[in-house]
Amino acid sequence: MQWWGYRTSVNPLRLKYLQRIGGLAGKQVCDVGCGGGILSESMARDGAHVLGIDLAQAVIEVAELHAVETKIELQYRVVAAEELARQRAAEFDLVTCMEMLEHVPDPAVTLAAMAQLVKPGGDVIVSTLNRNPRAFAVAIVGAEYIARVLPRGTHQYLKFIRPSELARWGRDAGLDLQDLIGIAYNPLTRAFRLSPDTGVNYLAHFRMVGSAGAGSGMAGTRPGGDAI
Repeated sequence: MQWWGYRTSVNPLRLKYLQRIGGLAGKQVCDVGCGGGILSESMARDGAHVLGIDLAQAVIEVAELHAVETKIELQYRVVAAEELARQRAAEFDLVTCMEMLEHVPDPAVTLAAMAQLVKPGGDVIVSTLNRNPRAFAVAIVGAEYIARVLPRGTHQYLKFIRPSELARWGRDAGLDLQDLIGIAYNPLTRAFRLSPDTGVNYLAHFRMVGSAGAGSGMAGTRPGGDAI
């Protein structure tokens, strides 16, 4: 499975999770770090009004071309989340960010921008990688060097994000952590599934509940994760 195949294979699981937390029809959605638009298009097909943003002009052009070819109505922009937050604060019902936070210079700042984009009561969904030896073995050694699912150098281990760190950044931005769940991959069936094990790849669901500094609605630990 190559990089594009990985993105395509994990997309139905992410979409199912988004549907589970409240559906997509009629919602204003911003997909941060949308890349080629795989998730953006899927959400648009489900009836959401989607704006996909990315800093890479080339991938946005690919996404726009594919949307035209498939006749899917959505918008794309080359813009940072921080800049968009200054332009369109509190305009979105849902903000998604899949496997991008571990690549940005300051993930806390990017998460704060997503909090500014979402309406009060709206949702922010983040997918990222935990930081521990097992995540290093799976996401870097396994995925980049053995299975070659991803190009070498795709990830930097020290930029992986522990759930406790993500939860703290969310609280600082006024986001309440609603759910934390892992994503597991079966190499035999080549299928992804949700898992209570957040030790490698995980999804976090936040809700905008009010002013910055609001407390988290979750506490405790997840198997393979760390204290929240």
